[in-house]
Amino acid sequence: MAISKKLLNPGERLIISTRQHPKALFLPILVLVVLLAVAVAAQVTLEDSGIQQVLGYIVWVVAILGILWFSVRPFFVWLTTVHAFTDRRLITRYGIITRRGHDIPLARVSDISIEINLIDRPFGCGSLLIADASTHGLVRLNDIPHVEAAQRQLNELLHELHQGPGVRRDEGV
Repeated sequence: MAISKKLLNPGERLIISTRQHPKALFLPILVLVVLLAVAVAAQVTLEDSGIQQVLGYIVWVVAILGILWFSVRPFFVWLTTVHAFTDRRLITRYGIITRRGHDIPLARVSDISIEINLIDRPFGCGSLLIADASTHGLVRLNDIPHVEAAQRQLNELLHELHQGPGVRRDEGV
């Protein structure tokens, strides 16, 4: 899902638009499998022991509520969250029913760093840490695909922004 063009100001160009890596869905999928296994095991156990069918329904209702909360909800949060960098700002939008957003002008960004842990390495993703001159101080974007390439692009963008339009960059150095 790309960022909506209606969020861009006139003359603003989109540099990066991404969402979290699908790796962020591994835990919700694991919870789904475990809850289904527990519900099936409980149903089989209850049938073998002759306990009333009502307990079986209660187990399935609890399992379905757990699946909705711990698996379906995180999937929709992942699906509706998008991070975008333009030549002027960082745009973050998220939320299922209530959409929320956060914009940081690139002129206020002082540092962009990455964090790639052992689990992130095989998937080629990591966390992008953006330090800005605000009360928030540090914005952490987790599970960004191709995080090193994103950091390089953003550092180049910040360099161009801080260099100014009238200063020519010396390519020979």
